[in-house]
Amino acid sequence: MVVGDFAVELDTVVIGAGPGGYVAAIRAAQMGQKVAIIEREYIGGVCLNVGCIPSKALISAGHKLHDAKHSDVFGVTAENVKLDFAKTQDWKDNVVVNQLTTGVKFLLKKNKVEIINGEAFFVDENTLRVINEDSAQTYSFNNAIVATGSRPIEIKGFKFGGRVLDSTGGLNLPEVPKKFVIVGGGVIGAELGSAYANLGAEVTILEGSPQILPTFEKDMVKFVESDFKKKGIKVVTKAMAKEAIDNGDSVTVHYEADGKTETIEADYVMVTVGRRPNTDDLGLEIAGVELSERGLVNVDKQGRTNVPSIWAIGDIVAGAALAHKASFEAKIAAEAISGKAVEVDYVGMPAVAFTDPELAVVGMTEKEAKEAGLDVKASKFTLGGNGRALSLNQTEGFVRLVTTKEDNIVVGGQVVGVGASDMIAEIGLAVEAGMNAEDIALTIHSHPSLAEAVMDTAELALGLPIHV
Repeated sequence: MVVGDFAVELDTVVIGAGPGGYVAAIRAAQMGQKVAIIEREYIGGVCLNVGCIPSKALISAGHKLHDAKHSDVFGVTAENVKLDFAKTQDWKDNVVVNQLTTGVKFLLKKNKVEIINGEAFFVDENTLRVINEDSAQTYSFNNAIVATGSRPIEIKGFKFGGRVLDSTGGLNLPEVPKKFVIVGGGVIGAELGSAYANLGAEVTILEGSPQILPTFEKDMVKFVESDFKKKGIKVVTKAMAKEAIDNGDSVTVHYEADGKTETIEADYVMVTVGRRPNTDDLGLEIAGVELSERGLVNVDKQGRTNVPSIWAIGDIVAGAALAHKASFEAKIAAEAISGKAVEVDYVGMPAVAFTDPELAVVGMTEKEAKEAGLDVKASKFTLGGNGRALSLNQTEGFVRLVTTKEDNIVVGGQVVGVGASDMIAEIGLAVEAGMNAEDIALTIHSHPSLAEAVMDTAELALGLPIHV
């Protein structure tokens, strides 16, 4: 490769190697494009390295410890149950994360994608420059897909560092805190709050909204709120975090709630109030790419920006910051560059909270469907009527289908309970394919299984319930 002031010619270049970027690179290569991918830090991105995957590893470890201590209902009693958190962290990092990131590198190489390490900056609409510790190189390209993801928002009075953590810091603690404060009760805060409570921490969550997990319906969230009470997690809603003071060996958090200023001492405080798109310092404006007021890239339904040669996907474009959304958009953009007639369609976009119990949604809620002018009904089947849930001793929750009254078309669904993150896939397929409840009811489901609850809900929607 030529290094220096001469521009190296590339066909398709992808900036960012997260769930959006690496999927885009592989799909583009499958479409016959010559592809290079530029990554400044993590192959696999935030999700695989310091986000979705390691958080689920800690959640799983928390479940194992909790179950070991609370399995007497099954007649199982364990004595002297101990946690070696250093070993837990080692397993998370060197087994779970390392295996997946190594796998992504293998897949990129297998598909003949060139990996370029460094920071990318656009020079113009067909040129970029990559800088790393050792060198700088200019590249020209025919098409560029920007998939640079997002980063945690830092709020006033809570500068990250020391005992004031972002979500990455929260995942990499050297020990389980005795007392742990979380600012922000959204998905990340609720998931990690539950995980650390299972691991033995005394957790307090400060949430500015009237409820935790504000993007989920209240009747779903109440199951998580109930579990939090059992675990001793203190939740303060309508709270305004004011300041964190790092004392060296502890942190003092000041917040306002119910018109009063309150103080709480903890080992650490973690701030999870949202994420900011990584669109600054890329030179997008120099290349002529239009951004919104929030710093998001404006794109069409194929991911193309106003500059025909530059595309954008994932957290840096409008919509929820979800890894599977980024991967979906990645395939669309890569195929569109190859000339395929494709475009994004978010009809069946699922969202999941890996709390206890899990929450999962897809499509429209009953309220959203009615606001869209649809004449719908909601049918709910409780997991207490499911044999598999009963045998797992996890009967909290329900499956709900939102269907049209006239022809029972499935337009949305919500699942609360054990296995919700997996059960939502069947409902997502039904929503995406425009199936009706009868299509689900006539599909033979294995017994006993949690998925039978979806079938039972479909039968309920049809007015022919068996297990109600």
